[in-house]
Amino acid sequence: METKELYREILNEHNLNPSHKKPMDNPSLTLQGINPSCGDNITLNLKVENGTISDGSYTGSGCAVSQASVDMMLDLIIGKDKDEALRLAAIFMGMIKGTATPDDIEQLDEAAALQDIAHMPARVKCAVLGWRTMKEMLETGKSSGNGSSSHC
Repeated sequence: METKELYREILNEHNLNPSHKKPMDNPSLTLQGINPSCGDNITLNLKVENGTISDGSYTGSGCAVSQASVDMMLDLIIGKDKDEALRLAAIFMGMIKGTATPDDIEQLDEAAALQDIAHMPARVKCAVLGWRTMKEMLETGKSSGNGSSSHC
């Protein structure tokens, strides 16, 4: 299968059949992420128990790239500790900036399908919205159910 076709298939699957798009009861952390330039808007919820992300979900709306990216991110970070989730976020950001190594990118599993976004400047903010929101939550402990956080 050609890379672009695989990219579209993975993106479509996560957009049409997201595993983690649902409300969450009693999350440890909740933060809204907004991309004002295109209207993407997510609320990310994480349950953190003993330093490990035990569950995650999101609600909101936006383009296929933003929605699929946050769903893939949750697939990747649930079950990981905070430091590992932040390390994966750094790899994802490096991939988007074109600085990550192929070995690093391989650790992103399906999220690696978004590698070509680096060549689509208008879509970069969409792809990183969930990742930046998660990073902000974990680094600052910021939690706001209805607050606004711009990620541009």
